[in-house]
Amino acid sequence: MAQGIPDDVMMNAALIKDLVDVAKDAALQQGVLMRIQETPNSSEMVTYTSFTLFPTPVPKAPFLQALALQTHYNTLVDKISQDPDFLQDALASTIAVDDFTARLFRIHQQILKEGRSQSIVLGLNRSDYMLDQGEDGKSSLKQIEINTFAASFGVRSQLDSQRIPDNNPAAGLAGAVAKAWELYGSESDGLEVAVVYFRNGYMPQNYVSEQYWDARLLMERSMAVKCPDISTHLAGTKKVQQVLAKPGVLEKFFPDQPQVAEQIRATFAGLYTLDMGPDGDKTVAMALAAPDRFVLKPQREGGGNNIYGSEICEVLEGMKEGTERMAYILMDKILPTPSKNYLLIRDAPLQISNCLSELGAFGAYVRRGKDTVMNECVGHLLRTKGSEHSDGGVAAGVAVLDNPLLF
Repeated sequence: MAQGIPDDVMMNAALIKDLVDVAKDAALQQGVLMRIQETPNSSEMVTYTSFTLFPTPVPKAPFLQALALQTHYNTLVDKISQDPDFLQDALASTIAVDDFTARLFRIHQQILKEGRSQSIVLGLNRSDYMLDQGEDGKSSLKQIEINTFAASFGVRSQLDSQRIPDNNPAAGLAGAVAKAWELYGSESDGLEVAVVYFRNGYMPQNYVSEQYWDARLLMERSMAVKCPDISTHLAGTKKVQQVLAKPGVLEKFFPDQPQVAEQIRATFAGLYTLDMGPDGDKTVAMALAAPDRFVLKPQREGGGNNIYGSEICEVLEGMKEGTERMAYILMDKILPTPSKNYLLIRDAPLQISNCLSELGAFGAYVRRGKDTVMNECVGHLLRTKGSEHSDGGVAAGVAVLDNPLLF
């Protein structure tokens, strides 16, 4: 295993079995736990959160590049959230055909009409990347997406090792929440809510009745600091990601820092519109001609929503002339180099797997009015899955937690 665990270790069955037993016990002792799928709403039965037996080799340069960019991505998201005209223009086609995004946007419009009740903004983001293997054999950092809503696994990503980079995102994320609470400065009787952190609310199934939509609007109207607030939620949509890749758009948000715009743009994979018109028609034709080169993305979060390969053709053939295609964007498929590892997943066979890894950088920022109080990269997350899986996260039982071994 180049730059990583020697082959003689990987193939030593007795050693691997011993290491697996020790690793699972250590995970249980350190609280690296999750509920089991059979009883997802009960804590009576838990198991270890799935993880790799060995750390995965990651080149140092792109790893540090991802961390260095995170404060710029924080700034970008925050600026987008303060630009209602940009959000209106970027999402106009999407909200015309996607009811879920349209409902969120109507809340956003309502808050703009009434006036924002809270000047303190708290953002906890995670920007996810893969290393794309170019035809020249060189790898480059390419962004999959940025999560502005429920950027998870910060508390399960702590590790301290001489060979693995220090990582404690939980401290930084919690520190930002504490700073927002401090700025809120309530001296009430303890019944007042200072900070609302949304763990759910990014999927249509989180709003099972009108009462849930009413509750979201109620929280947005409240004096509480929202994480994220509705405009920051919309800033993380796939359509905004695609619009940002258009020439000149990033420069609008960094007019005095062209180098920052260049650094961010360097991480963009190809992103293409499916709006009605010649550009969208060109995207459809391109995807149908070579579907394995692309990923079709709806305006959904949470994993398991993206469309790949021949299924792209099935979906696009059914709507290539219709406006419903505007609910999607098309993105170049990132092609990382596989590595070998053992994936420790409950009830799964122990075997060497071909693996693909995804690197996330955690960002935290706090702003009061026009003043940025905090803007930091607070840690990282590496998740790994078998190369046979196109999509899916840790909670879905597909990906597992990992640690980078820098070289």
